[in-house]
Amino acid sequence: MKIKRGFTLIELLIVIGILGILAIGLIAALDPLEQMRKARDTSTRNAVEDFYNAALRYYAIQEEFPWTVNAVTSTTLLDITGTYVQDLIDAGELKAIFTDDTSKLNKVWITSTNPDLSDNMDDIAVCFAPESKSIKGDDNSKYTNAGVVNAASCPTNDYSSVTCYWCVK
Repeated sequence: MKIKRGFTLIELLIVIGILGILAIGLIAALDPLEQMRKARDTSTRNAVEDFYNAALRYYAIQEEFPWTVNAVTSTTLLDITGTYVQDLIDAGELKAIFTDDTSKLNKVWITSTNPDLSDNMDDIAVCFAPESKSIKGDDNSKYTNAGVVNAASCPTNDYSSVTCYWCVK
């Protein structure tokens, strides 16, 4: 008597189909586009924190910010790269490679309305508009690009067209 061993074609197709469904479910759960947006946001958030901390260190040593003569009103870091960002690089507070990624610098906004900041250290706000859902829903994503609290519509949980900014103040 001969015993048949192995799987039939139908059994193999069923197993392959189940594995395909599981793979599609896994890809949908991980959402690779959201993961890329989150990675970009994390990188931009690090640039925000680096610039903010560099400005505070500069202030601690120089007793003034690089923009002591003029107020900085809602401008991107790309717009001030040749001036204030370069001052922080020259002072050793930022690395020279900080200015290499211009697309990231164009997403980061800085506002400082009091130029001398002699009595108002919390006047500086460095912000960016997150792309990922997880950072858009963060409690710190409640500002305008000028660092003003937009409590009426931010943070947004429906990820609507309202642009909420994540800020360090």
